Amino acid sequence: MTPIIEARALTKSFRAGENQIVAVDSVDFMMQRGEFVSIMGPSGSGKSTFMNIVGCLDRPTSGTYLFDGVDVSGVSGDERAAIRRSKLGFVFQSYNLLARTSALENAEMPMIYTGVPAAERRRRAAAALLEAGLEERHHGQPPSELSGGQQQRVAIARALVNTPELILADEPTGALDTKTSAEIMLLFQKLNQSRQLSVLMVTHERDVARYSQRVVSFRDGKIVSDKNVDDYFKATPAGAPE
Repeated sequence: MTPIIEARALTKSFRAGENQIVAVDSVDFMMQRGEFVSIMGPSGSGKSTFMNIVGCLDRPTSGTYLFDGVDVSGVSGDERAAIRRSKLGFVFQSYNLLARTSALENAEMPMIYTGVPAAERRRRAAAALLEAGLEERHHGQPPSELSGGQQQRVAIARALVNTPELILADEPTGALDTKTSAEIMLLFQKLNQSRQLSVLMVTHERDVARYSQRVVSFRDGKIVSDKNVDDYFKATPAGAPE
């Protein structure tokens, strides 16, 4: 089976004054369709830059990035945008919802850019909100009237409406309490298992990473560990540094 993500010697560097900063340093990585993978590492380790490349928000300086078998390393900005619209779903720590529109209208937004007719947008958005666990009575409310967990459910529904091949989640529980974080992670697990939806998640939280299948650790721009969850937590007991 063709991996959904394959990186070969992936490198991203930046110029900072007279210094060259290597944020991602010759990374090799593979993720199969239907996997749920966590990326961990300290601030500045390269994990966010790597996610930006995977999410077609940035392109590598060198190396190869294959998405579903297609080399997208050097495609144009318009081509990257088309991939984001049709094949990727994004979930962020801060939800990134439009404040003056309802939960239903927020969930509809990605379909406007892909030309889905209004009635079909409404139907698919309502179905996605229910799948994400937001009760129908909340569909007409703006984000300001929803709890943090409810807002994240709207964001997850928004990520689902165009039937993406991959969900990219950046610290999706970072703004939530422990109980709500567990509920959101169980939702990600359910979507991964019921839809066979591929999920790649950045997190600083060990308890959150436990919900995934693999944990990939970054340090100084390199992958220093790639283990299944059980092996990872056996090797790094609670309190140990990443």
